[in-house]
Amino acid sequence: MSEKNIQALLTRLNIAEMNPGVCTGPDDWTDSGAPPITSYNPSTGEALAQVIPSTADTYDSLVRTAQDAFSTWRETPAPRRGLVVRDLGIAVRESLEPLGELITLEMGKIRAEGIGEVQEMIDICDFATGLSRQLYGLTMHSERPKHRMYEQWHPLGPIGVITAFNFPIAVWSWNATLAAVCGDTIIWKPSELTPLTAVALQHIANRVMADYGLSGIFNLAAGGPDIGRLMAGDARLPLVSFTGSTKVGRTVAQTVAGRLGRTILELGGNNAIVVAADADLELATRGILFGAVGTAGQRCTSTRRIIAHRAIVDQLADRLVRAYQHIPVGDPLDEGTLLGPLVTSAAVEHMEAAVRQAVAEGGEVLTGGHTLPTVGPQFIEPTIIRMPTQTEIVRQETFAPILYILEYDKLEEAMRLHNDVPQGLSSAIFTDSLRTAENFLASTGSDCGIANVNIGTSGAEIGGAFGGEKETGGGRESGSDAWKGYMRRQTNTINWSKELPLAQGIRFES
Repeated sequence: MSEKNIQALLTRLNIAEMNPGVCTGPDDWTDSGAPPITSYNPSTGEALAQVIPSTADTYDSLVRTAQDAFSTWRETPAPRRGLVVRDLGIAVRESLEPLGELITLEMGKIRAEGIGEVQEMIDICDFATGLSRQLYGLTMHSERPKHRMYEQWHPLGPIGVITAFNFPIAVWSWNATLAAVCGDTIIWKPSELTPLTAVALQHIANRVMADYGLSGIFNLAAGGPDIGRLMAGDARLPLVSFTGSTKVGRTVAQTVAGRLGRTILELGGNNAIVVAADADLELATRGILFGAVGTAGQRCTSTRRIIAHRAIVDQLADRLVRAYQHIPVGDPLDEGTLLGPLVTSAAVEHMEAAVRQAVAEGGEVLTGGHTLPTVGPQFIEPTIIRMPTQTEIVRQETFAPILYILEYDKLEEAMRLHNDVPQGLSSAIFTDSLRTAENFLASTGSDCGIANVNIGTSGAEIGGAFGGEKETGGGRESGSDAWKGYMRRQTNTINWSKELPLAQGIRFES
C-alpha cells in the first residue's frame, strides 16, 4: 500500500493527524514526552506512523479518571449500559472495512481475517447488549423459616486489559464490552506492535461516549512493559486481563496475586488435532490447513501438532504437502493471498531456529522451512515436519506456521501424546466414530479448555467461553458465563419473620 493510500486509510478512521497519547475524552490526546512507539508494516518493514505513549503520570491520571467514571457508571442500570455498547458496535460496523484493513496493514493477517476480526467485535457487542438484561443471580432455600436467600452480582471497578498483537481488536472487545455492561470501566494497554489499531478504536469509543455525555468508561494507555507493570501492581485495578506469552503471564499472575487481585489469563497454546483411521481425510485436510496456516500460525488456537493414526498418516501427509504447495503467499491486502508475513523479524528467527531444532531432533521437513526474501523480509514458507516422537521442540509453542506430524496406533496413545504438553487451550479430533469422539470429549480425553469434533482448533464462536488450562492460564473470556469474572458475587439473606434463629441452635437472651 502506497504512502498516499495509507494516509487515506488513516483519514477514513479519523486518525490522519497522529498525536495520540492517553485518551480520556474525544480530543484529549496529550504529548507525554516519552519516546514514541513506531508502528511498522510487517509486509514491507516500513514505518507507518508514531504513537505517543503514556508515562507513569499520565497512566495515574487515566486510572483516576476511570475511578471517577466508575462511581456513576456502576449505578447506571445495566440495560442502559448495554445501549452504549450497542451503539459502540454500530459505530464499529460503520468502519468495518477500514478497521479491518488497518489490522492487516499493521499486523499482517490477510484482509478477510482482518475484516472478520472487526466483525467479531460487532458480534460481541450484540452479545453484551443482550447480556445487559441477563446478569442473573440464584435464589436459594434457607434452612431458617421465613428467610429468603439469594445472590446478586456487583461491578468490580476499573479493570486492566492487556492485549496481544495478533488480535488487536477482538480480544479487547471480549473483555471491554462484557465488563462495560457489568458496570466496570476499562483501562487498555494494547500491544506496542499494533498501536494504530488501538488508537482508531479508541477514537470510535470516544465518539460513542460523547454521544451519551460520558467519559472515562473506555480508556487507552499506549505503552510498553512499563505500563503493563504499573497495571499489574496497581491495587486500584481489582482485575487484570492479560493475553500474551506464558512467561510474561506468569509474572503478571504473581504480581497481581501478591496484592490479592484477580487475573484472567489467556496464554500459550500448542494445539493438536487427532486424526483417526476412520476420519474424512478431505474434511480433515481443510480443517488442518486453515488451523495451521491462518494468520501465519500466529493465533493462540493455531494447529501445531497432528497426531494421525498409522493407517492413514502417509496419505494425510501427502494431502497436506500438496495443499501447502499451492498456498498463495504475498501482500495480505491482495484478495487472493492466504498467507501474509510474520509480525517481526524476531518471529522469523524463532521459526528458523525451531525448524533447525526439529531436524536435529530427528524430524523430516516435508515441505517449507525457508524464508521468502523475494516476497518480503518477514515472509516464510508454511512448513510441515514429520517427527518420530514428541520431542522437546514439539512440546514448545512456536508462534509461526510450523506443523508437526506424529503417528499413533491406539487412541490411548494418541491422548497421551495430545495431553503431554504444558499448554491446554484448543484441541480437535476428526473421526466418524461416535464412540471415539465421546472418548475424546470425556474427562479422560482432551485436557484443553476447547475440544472439537470434525472441525479444527482455530477460532471459536463468541457464544462459548474462550480459554484453556495448564500453562494457558485458566482464564475464560467472551461467551457463556464468562461475564462473572468481571463482577463480584454477594450472597444476601433477608429475615421477614419476628424471630432470630441462630446457628447451631445457640440462644442469646436480650
